[in-house]
Amino acid sequence: MTTALFRTDPTLGRCTARVTALTPEGGIVLDQSVFYPTGGGQPGDAGLIRVDATEIAITTAVKGEGDDIVHLPAPDAPAIPIGTEVEVEIDAATRARYCRVHTCLHLLSVVIPLPVSGGSIAADKGRLDFDMPEAPEDKGAIEDALNTLIAADHAVTEDWITDEELAANPGLVKTMSVKPPVGQGRVRLVRIGTGETQIDLQPCGGTHVASTAAIGKVRIGKVEKKGKRNRRVYVHLID
Repeated sequence: MTTALFRTDPTLGRCTARVTALTPEGGIVLDQSVFYPTGGGQPGDAGLIRVDATEIAITTAVKGEGDDIVHLPAPDAPAIPIGTEVEVEIDAATRARYCRVHTCLHLLSVVIPLPVSGGSIAADKGRLDFDMPEAPEDKGAIEDALNTLIAADHAVTEDWITDEELAANPGLVKTMSVKPPVGQGRVRLVRIGTGETQIDLQPCGGTHVASTAAIGKVRIGKVEKKGKRNRRVYVHLID
């Protein structure tokens, strides 16, 4: 089991850890990590693992067995024996951009209150697929509404509920294609806004900014038809 340190602090860029397992493909499993593993439309982090004076480039991280996070090294990286103490560091600048895009997509699902059938996050843009038979008439209005929510500087916090509580509140789940991870007894919720100013609450295991103003100004890009009832809406970071 890998303790996912990004769960409690997505701004944490480095940590020390111990190698607990190696996969047949050469992946490295640690007892704790700041690396986010690919999932929920968010890419896995890249970065490095240091062993004394040796730096091993990590191209991405993925989910392993159980709660393991598997760190995938670049080809021909030297092997690290199990039990070795290491230093772990992510590409913090790219992670910060993933956080901005991810929180922005949650806000996009507020501005366009339709079921979400898919999504993807990159360092400069993201997209959501909506159950939307007709294209939006005014992209400018969507962009203005999105930037207004961002500028309002709503706090982004987390909470946890049990699997049973989620089952009793199916309206919390906006995504039709990606189901929340259940079976471990509890599910993480990401909340935007507090009290009477709460504007969004949904299950999510990804990383986010601490407040919406950190997203910065964005623009709406292409709106693509991806099926009879499906529209793909892109949003881009401006800086």
